[in-house]
Amino acid sequence: MESFRSDDAQLVYEITGSGPDVILLHPFPLHHTFWDGLLDQLVTRYRVIRPDLRAHGDSDAGDGPVTMQKLADDLDKLCRGLGIVRATFVGVSIGGYALFEFWRRYRERVSALVLANTRAGAETPEGRAGRMEIAERVLREGTLGFTNDLVQKLCSPSTLANRPDIVDAARAMAAKMSPADIAEVQRGMADRADSIPTLATISVPTLVIAGEDDSVPLSEMQLIHQGIAGSQFRAIAKAGHYAAMEQPAEFGRLLRTFFDALPRT
Repeated sequence: MESFRSDDAQLVYEITGSGPDVILLHPFPLHHTFWDGLLDQLVTRYRVIRPDLRAHGDSDAGDGPVTMQKLADDLDKLCRGLGIVRATFVGVSIGGYALFEFWRRYRERVSALVLANTRAGAETPEGRAGRMEIAERVLREGTLGFTNDLVQKLCSPSTLANRPDIVDAARAMAAKMSPADIAEVQRGMADRADSIPTLATISVPTLVIAGEDDSVPLSEMQLIHQGIAGSQFRAIAKAGHYAAMEQPAEFGRLLRTFFDALPRT
């Protein structure tokens, strides 16, 4: 793993392969190995950069809430450090939230987008209160109960029944986060901006991917697709919120097909 400094945090990332740059952003509360199952489909033609987002995996949280603005700025520093002028960005869940903010701040760096298992809207008042309650609970009780329940909720019934190895791997990744890490990420997500108005401004090739069994309703993903002119929409069967990990062959196929059709610059 390589590392770089972004303001108050030391952050890590891994680079594999060579070719046009692709940056993969994992979901909460996992880290860069979320993408392991599909990496082989990409690295034969692309240079794949997989950071651990701030507070996830081996990356520091820094001080205060892990806001989408901080994540976007971290991503810009990563690009500058690696000499990346433009890249294709893939974001799942919180990775998608970060990419909406990144687009608002640094859109000149984006050649194409993939938005998966995420939402464009701001948190509802009920959702915000729930996230703030989670932050207090993990600080009080620890992370194990929360992360175990979360992984059970976010994986598809098919994964829960047939792939205990995937469920266990997700739990092991989540276990890397401390109570303070989880609390500050929850606080940052609670206050994320409404990105629905941003959708109409996205002017690069975009692929939207949903899991048919995701706790995020298909209607949320279709709203993103409908809001981004010319975007493509795909839904993956027997996949929940962690579709790229639950169905890596299909998710990887969709990515590779989309990437290979992009114009080379």
